Amino acid sequence: MSGPADPGSLAALQAQHGPRYRWLLLMAVMVGTIASVMSSTIVNVAIPDMSRHFTLGQDRAQWVTSGFMAAMTASMLTTPWLLSRFGYRAVYAGCMWLLMAGGLLGGLSNDYTWVLIARVAEGLAAGVVQPIAAIIILRAFAPHEQGRASGLFGTGVVLAPALGPSVGGLLVDFFGWRSIFFMVVPFCLASLWLARRYVPTGAPGGVAAGQDNTRLDWLGLLLATLGTVCLLNGLVALNDKGGHQSLPLLGAAAALVLGFLAWQRRLGRHHTVGAVRPLMDLKLFQHRQFAMGCLVSLTYGAALFGSTYLLPVYMQVGHQLAPALVGTILLPAGMVLALTIPAVGHLADHQPAHRLVSGGLLLLAGSFALMVTLKENTPLIWMTAWSVLGRIGLGFILPSLNLGAMRGMPHDTISQGSSTVSFVRMLGGAAGVSLCGVALQWRLSAHGVALHDTAHGADRLAAFNEVFLMLAGVCTLAMLAAWKLRPTTPHTPGTT
Repeated sequence: MSGPADPGSLAALQAQHGPRYRWLLLMAVMVGTIASVMSSTIVNVAIPDMSRHFTLGQDRAQWVTSGFMAAMTASMLTTPWLLSRFGYRAVYAGCMWLLMAGGLLGGLSNDYTWVLIARVAEGLAAGVVQPIAAIIILRAFAPHEQGRASGLFGTGVVLAPALGPSVGGLLVDFFGWRSIFFMVVPFCLASLWLARRYVPTGAPGGVAAGQDNTRLDWLGLLLATLGTVCLLNGLVALNDKGGHQSLPLLGAAAALVLGFLAWQRRLGRHHTVGAVRPLMDLKLFQHRQFAMGCLVSLTYGAALFGSTYLLPVYMQVGHQLAPALVGTILLPAGMVLALTIPAVGHLADHQPAHRLVSGGLLLLAGSFALMVTLKENTPLIWMTAWSVLGRIGLGFILPSLNLGAMRGMPHDTISQGSSTVSFVRMLGGAAGVSLCGVALQWRLSAHGVALHDTAHGADRLAAFNEVFLMLAGVCTLAMLAAWKLRPTTPHTPGTT
């Protein structure tokens, strides 16, 4: 164990800050997670402006989001190994430096290729950072505090992205799309300062970093990354006439996923194979609540990130609204979400997770279905109302899903379990963004209109409405798995 002589050790920080330390640690990690979540969502407001600047079609423009999601999805699996090898502080700070570099590169780029490289760099950093908070909540907080901690963390994480579209819309209107990339810089600087004060140098469990001598599963990471890239490219290729490139890519994605699962299974059975730790422990899926939680996370991620991509485009293109007005419409929804999460976080300490998650999915599906009632001359208050309804649904899901999947799991599986749930959610999200882009392009073509065609407004809205109905169906399917989540006996919390 790292001794108290090390001012950055867990023991020294606990002695310095007392019982409130776990909350200070959560706050420090929350700031970095806010930066990573903001970088994943706020760019959607700038997509129409960026696509016009670089003369991009819908299929290429969506890679600003899909490229980020693919990189984030793959890197999430590395979090447990990185934390064991390098410790919380080094991993967290390194990700913040990478995220800030990506923001600066994207904002200064004059070529779309460099914008995509910047988004991949941001995605890699965001993927490693985001599971850390769930690991801390499940390790450092008692079972009766975990819902409240998740609610507090969720409020902070969604508040900045909720305000982001409003601020981002103003920035795009007055300063252009480049300003969106620079927004993460102050958050990254603040998180680096907080990391030096509150994030321990040790690894999960309170041990010193570097004691785990296992090697990173590079083969598994390569298979997962290539599988994700082939999946996303295969989905995008569905837009091509005839879809001739789509089937080989989707077939390759299926083969790579099967190869990844077979390799993880082999590593799980033979722990001495090259002293390599598997990225994903498949034995976790033997627990029903974990397996159902992952299934819900997959479909929920597709609906959440697909809609996060679709809504700003729908308002700007479908209803011809200015980016600043789009941000104003989405602002009440974000504020309601920020208020809902802590209330539901308190409920999550007392109510079964499957009820909260199922109720949230029902509200989310309803908000998507009600979007089809909006016409060209419908008052904007109804667009705001349906957006608020969907965000209330998200507020029920966010604090409950991870706890419902992980409660009752063996204590030594928390790091891998949390990163696996995050990986599955982001995989669904990456696919969801691509599917929404593909489905939108398909329905626009079916109605004989182009995305930026100012004429044929009713036909363009009909195309968007059909995609919203698809998302409502995805949420409805997720409810079937969510209802099978059952409360289990909470585990006894250990050390961070």
